[in-house]
Amino acid sequence: MTDRTPREPNAAGESKLSDVTSVRAGTSDVAPEQVLQRIVFPRGEDPLDVRPLYIDEPEALASTVTVVSRRHLRVPAHSKISLASYFNAFPASYWKRWTKIEETVLRLRVRGSGRLDVYRSKANGDSVHLQGTPVSSEDWTSLEFKVSLQPFEDGGWIWFDLFTNDAELEISDGAWTTDQPMPHQQVVVGTTTIRPSECIEALKTLGEDPQVMAVVERVIVADQGPQKIHEVEGFDEAAKAIGDKLHVIEQDNLGGSGGFGRVMYEGIHNSDAAQVMVIDDDIALEPDGVLRANAFARAATQPVIVGGQMLNLQARSRLHTMGEVVDLGQGIWRAAPGAVTDHDFAKKPLRKTKKLHQRIHSTYNGWWMCLFPREIIERTGLPLPLFIKHDDSEYSLRAGGHGYPTVTLPGAAIWHMPWTDKNDATDWTAYFHTRNRLILAALHSPEEVKNNIVKQGLKLTLRHLLSMEYSTVAVQQKAIEDFLKGPSGLFDSLRSALPEVRELRKDYDDAKTLPSAREFPPPSADPIMAEGLLNPPVNPAVIAARASKALLHNLKEPAHDATDRPQLNVPAAAARWFLLGNLDSATVSNADGSGVAFRRRDPETFRKLGLEALANYKRLGQEWARLREEYRAALPELTSAESWKQVFDPR
Repeated sequence: MTDRTPREPNAAGESKLSDVTSVRAGTSDVAPEQVLQRIVFPRGEDPLDVRPLYIDEPEALASTVTVVSRRHLRVPAHSKISLASYFNAFPASYWKRWTKIEETVLRLRVRGSGRLDVYRSKANGDSVHLQGTPVSSEDWTSLEFKVSLQPFEDGGWIWFDLFTNDAELEISDGAWTTDQPMPHQQVVVGTTTIRPSECIEALKTLGEDPQVMAVVERVIVADQGPQKIHEVEGFDEAAKAIGDKLHVIEQDNLGGSGGFGRVMYEGIHNSDAAQVMVIDDDIALEPDGVLRANAFARAATQPVIVGGQMLNLQARSRLHTMGEVVDLGQGIWRAAPGAVTDHDFAKKPLRKTKKLHQRIHSTYNGWWMCLFPREIIERTGLPLPLFIKHDDSEYSLRAGGHGYPTVTLPGAAIWHMPWTDKNDATDWTAYFHTRNRLILAALHSPEEVKNNIVKQGLKLTLRHLLSMEYSTVAVQQKAIEDFLKGPSGLFDSLRSALPEVRELRKDYDDAKTLPSAREFPPPSADPIMAEGLLNPPVNPAVIAARASKALLHNLKEPAHDATDRPQLNVPAAAARWFLLGNLDSATVSNADGSGVAFRRRDPETFRKLGLEALANYKRLGQEWARLREEYRAALPELTSAESWKQVFDPR
């Protein structure tokens, strides 16, 4: 390990004009601790498609609203816009349910001529006008609007609209604030990286806002890549923005759990900060999310994990993940009940999407952005040594067992590539998906989960085999076998598992990727032949019939010419078992379109891997009760700071 630290009480509903100065954090009128959520606008570097997340503008707007700065907006004459947007509406129901805040005060400065109206929504999405005022002033004037949070138990947001006639209207330094006492707490923000160029961009964004950096006690980078971050162009600029708060720690590649575990360890044992936030390195950051998560945790009536939502990095106006839960009966995560997924705010704004107004109950939050109060880490411990996958979901379940819930907070979010654009269910990460799901289920699910795991595992194995994904099945079987060995080797596997999995995959055709299908001869089959196979079967009898036909086909010898020439070029979206199971070979695209693999049917490999899977899942069912006891008994040692310290510094 190397540390490379750089050294450089009015009634609800009342509105009034007042002479309060600007609501910039740090002014004498509104202390930074009293700011719950700032009104912010797109950064100059942001692409145009993020704009609907900040401003709800009518399509027929004659003159474009001008974003003067991150805190300053100019609305032209003859316009009406709304701040009922993802980043600027106030998610009141979450604050009502989880915090001590009873009333929020919208404070902002205005100049020009027009009108401002404050609205709220109900849990069913209906809008209610609360208060408003005309504005007519050549000089900057301060406004306050107080809104009670009493009616927001089940859902609802608060926002304001702006209207102009024949003159423009400007707003600046807006914020949703509170007059209730709030403690000051600082946060350690940390990330782990093997992609230093992407990490540097996140660090630059984090360091550009002085108000954000004012609550950040330090920034920790667990540098785990072969190319060190200090060697990459742009690092000096990022380091200068963050200053002596930046601490870069070089260590072996211990995966996400080892990297984020290092951030937690440093945040608790080498810092006095009250909070620790982890963020992914391959994200685009909305820095105000740090302030919002920090404020929410400070206001909470009990310590809570505060998670950020995920926006789609490749389609910036779309909300990919609103909230998730762990289905203990299946041992896997999924969207929370009622959660909206893949919602495009450019097509349907907040006010017109009723489902977005319900409060969603999550049981875990991914570590693309997640904040932990110190008490939670001290009592819950550090992550399990899982390398990647399920470390975040297991941690929230473990914290929940100690009485610490997880809240996924709207408006505190990052942009990240969605999982649907990755191959992580079939590539080398399939090992960690499989092994770590079994560990999570052994620790937290009822014993009956083994029935679902065995049934689903065998079904999934058959689908992969019919799809000629032999490397996926091979690494999944290794995962089961390693799980069956018990928990004693988990810390060692942080360094050994990934090389072993890569070595196992290298001889399988489906794991070998070339840039394009042009690298191979043109397909031999008529593409029209595939049309009838592309419709997914839904009737159980039809599914059984098509699976039986595909199974028999895979036990026969393939056509001789299919070894050198693919029968079809299959796009990733069409690469399903009911098509591939009837072919002898095909090129199949990656989910992200970066290349193709030439899959070839091999009856001998099909039989061998199928028999291995049957034996492994049979043994898994037989030994499940013993394994549950072993993993649960080992949990305190696996998550202790003392054990992790020996991993970080094995000397």
